[in-house]
Amino acid sequence: MLDNIQLASADVTVSVRPMPRPSAEVHRVSAGGNARFQAWLGAFRERAAEQGLSHTTLDRALTGINYDKDIIKRDRNQAEFSKPIWEYLDSAVSDTRISNGRAALERNRQTLERIETEYGVEKEVVTAIWGLETSFGTYRGGNQTIRSLATLAFDARRAQFFETQLVAALQIIQAGDVSTGNMIGSWAGAMGHTQFMPTSYLEHAVDFDGDGRRDIWSDDPTDALASAAAYLARHGWTKGQPWGVEVRLPEDFDYATARRDHTLMPSEWRARGVRSIDGRAVPDHGKAAILLPAGGKGVALMIFDNFKVIERYNGADAYVIGIGHLSDRLIGKPSFQADWPRSDRVLSFTERKELQQRLTQAGFDTQGIDGRTGPNTIEAVRAYQLAQGFVPDGYPTLKLLEGLR
Repeated sequence: MLDNIQLASADVTVSVRPMPRPSAEVHRVSAGGNARFQAWLGAFRERAAEQGLSHTTLDRALTGINYDKDIIKRDRNQAEFSKPIWEYLDSAVSDTRISNGRAALERNRQTLERIETEYGVEKEVVTAIWGLETSFGTYRGGNQTIRSLATLAFDARRAQFFETQLVAALQIIQAGDVSTGNMIGSWAGAMGHTQFMPTSYLEHAVDFDGDGRRDIWSDDPTDALASAAAYLARHGWTKGQPWGVEVRLPEDFDYATARRDHTLMPSEWRARGVRSIDGRAVPDHGKAAILLPAGGKGVALMIFDNFKVIERYNGADAYVIGIGHLSDRLIGKPSFQADWPRSDRVLSFTERKELQQRLTQAGFDTQGIDGRTGPNTIEAVRAYQLAQGFVPDGYPTLKLLEGLR
């Protein structure tokens, strides 16, 4: 779902569907690649058996699988592209998705209301996750999960992570929750209606319909929707607290305070001139930070702890905002009122690496050159902006890069 959006988020160590990170070492797989893959698979079988997987399970799941070069091609290409948040939201929260979401919510209202009662996660939030992950179950992926994970585990980019996921997937099969043939998902191993990675499934999936299996793959979405709610609940979801609220900032706003680690009660932000977009005071739902996903010229958000809970599902700010905003639209709330800087061109992967390199060379250390606009890069941009007398919104632009050249 997020292959082509720029990641710009706080560090998140656990998520349902972590995004692959770059690694220096890469397998060069060509004509002899499948032979090397089969040799690796033989060694893996021994390691898997030592972790309690039976030879019957291993034979049933691994016999006949081959290396999938298309999986690696997709993994390699995903970091090269980025999509501005407004383009992502145009799709994620389109009129069609809102309409389909309301229809899906109505069709499953009784189940979703039971889930909300059980786990304290609003039905619109669960429906929004379902919508962004698989378009309300209409596309759950067409890849054999075992083959995808084995290919990615053989590859060196994140070998340990994906081998752990492969072992977990085999444990799911051994437990009888799903057959090898029916374990279908995305190219990166995310499965079912709500796209759980295998380890997240083992830790958080639930049998909500009481049939003895935690079935997130079938046409019936009950277990998958309940599992998503259980995941959010176990990571601290607070019912009744918004994920975020669109706000209007005063002309004299101190942009240096728009940081994830700078939180105040909404009443304290109100004393600094921050109001909701309609001019009203934001209730004191809890401490909140100001987030500027497209800098000082775009939508401004006051975000609460529930933002961080959604972030545990997927760590990209655009994804969290997409989930939150879609859930609001399903309730009947309006779209964002402020404009996005649509004339801006988002930096490419190569340009983001160049920006990090030039910032670091100028004395504003980004703590690494990886092409990702994470919190360290945002703070380095902010420090550079302050030093130059610019608005310190932490937003990397082509103009800012050109100024560093």
